Amino acid sequence: MKTYTVAILGATGAVGQEMIKILQERDFPVGKLIPLASARSAGKTLKFRGEDVTIQEACDEAFQGVDIVLGAAENDIAKRFAPAIVAAGAVFVDNSSAFRLDPKVPLIVPEVNPEDVAWHNGIISNPNCSTIITITAVNALNSIAPIRTMTASTYQAVSGAGAGGPVELMNEVEALREGRRYEPKVFSHQIAYNLIPQIGGEQVDGYTSEEMKMQNEGRKIMHLPDLKVTCTCVRVPVVRSHSISVSCHFDVPVTVEQVRQAIANAPGCKLVDDLSKKMYPMPLDTSDQDIVFVGRIRPDLTDDCGIALWCCGDQVRKGAATNAIQIAELLVK
Repeated sequence: MKTYTVAILGATGAVGQEMIKILQERDFPVGKLIPLASARSAGKTLKFRGEDVTIQEACDEAFQGVDIVLGAAENDIAKRFAPAIVAAGAVFVDNSSAFRLDPKVPLIVPEVNPEDVAWHNGIISNPNCSTIITITAVNALNSIAPIRTMTASTYQAVSGAGAGGPVELMNEVEALREGRRYEPKVFSHQIAYNLIPQIGGEQVDGYTSEEMKMQNEGRKIMHLPDLKVTCTCVRVPVVRSHSISVSCHFDVPVTVEQVRQAIANAPGCKLVDDLSKKMYPMPLDTSDQDIVFVGRIRPDLTDDCGIALWCCGDQVRKGAATNAIQIAELLVK
């Protein structure tokens, strides 16, 4: 079997660590792993397939001889090193938002638009976590009738803000239990026993940057250039796994049974939809795995051509690390 030299840019972060775990789980044909991070982490080691691998400092020369670079770093780091990665002949599968809307860069959810990998020029973008989960859940409905508009609300776990998110939630819970004050550092307000209806900065007409990703990225992934999405993104006191309430609107009536059948047969999805038995997607059930659970499927009572549903998925895995490695799997095929 052919093997590949794989570098992980941002290997010490939460997504980078998850990538290492998933490369092992999925038995990706790694001949050599090169973990890259800042100078602070260079020289330290991490485990890969039971062996110690030394972390190297990210620099232009580090990409020589690399086949695939999995990006788990912020936008500025991705932009800084992308030219060197492409010049070295590697393919950069980037989890940041730096290149997502670049018309020359494919934006891929492998269950939805794997064919778009073919036109990459050295860079492939991984979509936003909530976009991946939502589009995986609803894309099969386009086979019934093209989705015209969507109305979505995302309920995003604290781990979506990085490793400090769950720590802050737990610290706040403990402080409140003991009657102590706790000054938020990761979030703009107390997240324990609270909801924060803002993720990202304001971008246009009162919508945040996070909210606009659902429309802008959804259009590109599903090849629906006229798709319109109204989205509200909310941070919730859940440790892991994002949840999304979404109504899809079509130009023709679509039945609940048609939708259930489409989702039951959709790659990457699991139909969990029996209200009488209290069976529906929940964050606890979808954490630490790669399938998007879909349920609460029902008619949209405001639109005869609308369907409402609820979905959940692990934003660290399917919403980031696993999706990137699935893209790499498309490359090596």
